[in-house]
Amino acid sequence: MTQKLDYIIKLNYDKEYKGYVADVINLYGCMSQGKTKKEAIANAEKAIKAYMKATANKVEKQSEYKRTSVISSFALS
Repeated sequence: MTQKLDYIIKLNYDKEYKGYVADVINLYGCMSQGKTKKEAIANAEKAIKAYMKATANKVEKQSEYKRTSVISSFALS
């Protein structure tokens, strides 16, 4: 199944690297870099795909989901 997802990429110029760092805000730890904005964004898109592939493999192989209900004896306000 293929679906389009939107991500926020924050670009910062790094003087020491003399290029741009692309931080994918809504994927913790997902980032890349490039000498130009265009290159940094293209590299970030590759990083997003790799991140999602790695996450999907990890979830499918190691996760188990179970629905449960809990009865509480206190009132929620």
